[in-house]
Amino acid sequence: MKEIRNIIKFYENIVCSKEKLALASVVNVEESSYRRIGARMLISANGNWIGGISGGCLEGDALKRAQLAIFQNKPSRVTYDTMDDDSNQIGVGLGCNGRLDVLFVPIDRDKKDNPISLLKQIVKNKKPSVLLKIIESKDNETLLGATILVEENDSEIKFCALSSDQLQNAVQNTRIKRRPQVLELNNDRREPLKILIEYLRPETKLIIVGDNYDVIAMLGIAKELGWETYIVGRKKKMSKAVFHKTKAVFEYEEIDDVPTDEYTAFVLMSHDYEWDKKLLPKILKRKPEYLGVLGPRKRMIKMQEELGINIMDKYTFFHSPMGLDIGAESPEEIALSIAAEITAKFRQRDGQFLKLRTKPIHDRLL
Repeated sequence: MKEIRNIIKFYENIVCSKEKLALASVVNVEESSYRRIGARMLISANGNWIGGISGGCLEGDALKRAQLAIFQNKPSRVTYDTMDDDSNQIGVGLGCNGRLDVLFVPIDRDKKDNPISLLKQIVKNKKPSVLLKIIESKDNETLLGATILVEENDSEIKFCALSSDQLQNAVQNTRIKRRPQVLELNNDRREPLKILIEYLRPETKLIIVGDNYDVIAMLGIAKELGWETYIVGRKKKMSKAVFHKTKAVFEYEEIDDVPTDEYTAFVLMSHDYEWDKKLLPKILKRKPEYLGVLGPRKRMIKMQEELGINIMDKYTFFHSPMGLDIGAESPEEIALSIAAEITAKFRQRDGQFLKLRTKPIHDRLL
């Protein structure tokens, strides 16, 4: 979501100059690739750009392709193939060894539902979103790049004369799996179309409970990741930097007022046993996606005995000690280990060394 926000900011700055733009999006990936489906790059006609579709090996060519799409005022799809060891191939030598399709779509500012406008709406909604995008249309090139945003309460999906029932079923499956999929369907005019159903997560919402100096380190890494942060603690103990880096600050007694959603993580790092014990039951009732408590295991065992709740075994979202085992010592390293564990939890991964993973690093399409 941070990349999308950066793209929107870039777009809004360019709008005043009336510079023409094109959006490059990764719409399909086979085998290895630095970026995955949904990676975006916004390019202006004069060569300025933001975002990225690879680790740097494809951006130069993508710039030229985007400028061509702008000049022709027509979407195009390009396949970058780095599977073979061919010295003439783009990306060879950078460890890509994969194949990805990138869609280049000129941006029409006069259209209320242009791709950037849809991204703005997604950011504003602050909830999981689904985009439908035509990524291949051999019989009707005018449909290439057509995109709509599907709202949760949409009872009917009207998109390129495709079956609403089939699209609804596919969208529902995407929401459940939280992964993109590519669908091949014929519309009412018997035109074969390939549709990308993209799942976009909202920003991670991080609630930090604590008011000591290590909160700054946690806020710093959360900001780099583009997370939305809130602090719960004694305001009089906090530095001005805390108020500048977070969206809102609450007193301990106001913890019930902190907004949460299905992408919320709580971290208790107050370094105060009594406050942790008092606030923990309140947070457990909200059943966040992630809840972690700073401190050793024996501290947590004592706390749950006093509370009379077998927290550590009962709640799968509960983590104590929290963080991944990276040997963290400094506040910054501890914040890194916690942020990594939260990311792994939300992505349904175990946080092990990648060299021990027997499956592909990234999940396949549905």
